[in-house]
Amino acid sequence: MNQNQHDDQRIKVAIIGSGNIGTDLMIKVLRNAKHLAMGAMVGIDPQSDGLARAARMGVATTHEGIEGLTRLPGFSDIKIAFDATSAGAHAEHNRILQQHSIQVIDLTPAAIGPYVVPVVNLQEHLNSPNINMVTCGGQATIPMVRAVSRVAKVHYAEIIASIASKSAGPGTRANIDEFTETTAKAIVSVGGAERGKAIIVMNPAEPPLMMRDTVFCLADADADEETIRTSIEEMVRDVAAYVPGYRLKQQVQFDRIPADQPLNIPGLGKLAGLKVSIFLEVEGAAHYLPAYAGNLDIMTSAALAAAEHIAAGYSNTK
Repeated sequence: MNQNQHDDQRIKVAIIGSGNIGTDLMIKVLRNAKHLAMGAMVGIDPQSDGLARAARMGVATTHEGIEGLTRLPGFSDIKIAFDATSAGAHAEHNRILQQHSIQVIDLTPAAIGPYVVPVVNLQEHLNSPNINMVTCGGQATIPMVRAVSRVAKVHYAEIIASIASKSAGPGTRANIDEFTETTAKAIVSVGGAERGKAIIVMNPAEPPLMMRDTVFCLADADADEETIRTSIEEMVRDVAAYVPGYRLKQQVQFDRIPADQPLNIPGLGKLAGLKVSIFLEVEGAAHYLPAYAGNLDIMTSAALAAAEHIAAGYSNTK
């Protein structure tokens, strides 16, 4: 089978947003995808590096945004579109794409569709017209909250995502409020915690530091430490299957919070129980972005994993 025949059997995708995330995602599709082929790269800056790279790689491009996409000759072949722009722009993009029955994978915190973390709940939403990839911090930490909540009651989960300032572009910075709100909601609805909180730290250190994530869970006092540890280690392996740089930075830590010295959790009151502390590191694959930008790499890797599963379903129904 030659390459053209092979591409004919793949599902055509468009990437909207020619910045860091969109460009890294494009390279992942071109290099690693089994069921996907690039149909178009969409931007609004004719001078963007992402559009230039796409053109050099033989991908159809437009610098006229979503309207330009609809005018491209191959638009009717596109079945899946990734939106790597901003939460504010996503609503209009989604409206137009839905009119053309294109399935949307949203990498912004807009959360029009259900939150999806591939290892946790992708199977439930394969046919959703729009799925939301939460946030970089969400993709890194929600699997850990879920790993605890599937074996113990989690009353509260708090995550701190620390990223290199250099890896936070204008889109990330414009969406910080949405990041904390979206991630906190998904810690509950996807992770399974009763209440969640998310914090993002942009570290200006030089040389830039790799993405680090800390996850704290407060579980019932009778929760079993070894069962939780095993569940976490299994989930880390599952995430690493599509994000190879995802790993525990150190052993899971446990602290017993006694009833006479409870923690005061806003919205829940004073609680005792088992505190679980999980420390993660995410190293990027360095396809387009530096290896320290694991926060961006985990988003593009998760989006690619979701699209690959969706596309495999398209292929199986042909």
